[in-house]
This record gives sequence, structure tokens and C-alpha cells, in this order.
Amino acid sequence: MKLIDNLLSLFYPRLCVACGDALQQNESCICLNCMLHLPETQFHKEHFNPLRQVFDGRVPVEEVTALMSYKKSNRTQKILHCLKYKGQKEIGAVLGEYLGGQLITEERYQGIQYILPIPLHPKKFRKRGYNQSEWIAMGLSKGMGIPYLTDVIMRTQFTDTQTKKSRFARWQNVKEVFAVQNPEKVAYTHVLVCDDVLTTGATMEAAIRKLLEIEGVRVSVATLAATTL
Repeated sequence: MKLIDNLLSLFYPRLCVACGDALQQNESCICLNCMLHLPETQFHKEHFNPLRQVFDGRVPVEEVTALMSYKKSNRTQKILHCLKYKGQKEIGAVLGEYLGGQLITEERYQGIQYILPIPLHPKKFRKRGYNQSEWIAMGLSKGMGIPYLTDVIMRTQFTDTQTKKSRFARWQNVKEVFAVQNPEKVAYTHVLVCDDVLTTGATMEAAIRKLLEIEGVRVSVATLAATTL
């Protein structure tokens, strides 16, 4: 099997999604050099970090963090583009596990009981073939040693892309797109809601508002990247 893998690597080399260099056998999706130079925020170490301002006065959250800062043409943009649009869903699991390993070292994240990925509408899921946030949740689950649930938050309405919308337009576009099912699964628990990128926070806020309708729920937020820095 190792010989076959070596032959496949010769003709179809595995490349780092961030820099394009060939991956070593012990590397997955992102080479070690790029992992060492990710633009990490380290916000999981700060309760009052800049991302809290996204939700202040809007919805109550326990903790908010993002693994990386997102800027055009930086490593983060290349990585997330491959995750979201190039079918390389494994990136979500790799970076989710990496982030989860960091979160579990902080006492404020150790009481989290479930991880909930932001869902895609079934129409968009069929088109893409996977939900990148679910793959992030898989990684977080492995890194933190807690389960993830995909049957609590559901997206009930299809919305077009948020990319070029203003903050108000984003909120108008998503404010009623989520619903909650099986609320008894997370009642009186602390949940971590995850997604790929936090921009204005409109999508995340809409999901959190629905979750907070469940008795006793507390919500924290973790994304792979954030533009609001």
C-alpha cells in the first residue's frame, strides 16, 4: 500500500492548499510551514476580545473566538476558498481539530457540552455536496472530545450569497431563515456554534436567537476566520 501511495504521489502529488508545495506523508491539506504561519488571532485566550463587539447589544454570548484573521490574498482566504468552493472539505476537519485542541486548554470552554454547525439549506447542500461547517464541527469534536449535533439547528429558507451585502442587508436576508428542532437535546446546556467565517455576524446572530428560545441554553461561538478585526 505504501508503494502504491508513493506512485500515486509521483503522478498526482498532494499539494498544500495555502502555498501549493507538495505535502509530506505526515501532512494533510496544509503543510507544516503554512500551519506555523497561520494568521492566528489567539482570541480564545481573551474573554473581552474584539469579536465580542460583533454581538454586544445584539444577542448574549458566553465566548467568541476565531482561529485566524481573514484578509484578501492572505493564507486564510486561499484555505477557506478551497474548503468552501473547491470540494476540499477535509480542511474543515483539520483546522477544526487544531482549533478544538486550543479551546479545550482554556477553562472557559471546558464546560461546553455540544457543538452545533451552522446548517446549509438542502438546495445549497445538494449543489455543494457537503456542509463545510459540519466538517469544522467534526474537527472541533475530535479536538475537544465532545459530540456535535446536526439535528438541532435547521435552515428553513434558501438565501442568496451574503458576500456583497451591507450589514443591514445581511440581517434582512437571514433573520428568519433558521428554526430549531429537537430542543430537548440541548436544553440547559452550553453549546458551541461553529461556522467558517464571521463577517458582520448576521447569520450567526440569527441562529443564536433561535437557540436562545430553548430553555436554559447558553451559547458560545467559534469560527475558522473573522473579517471583523
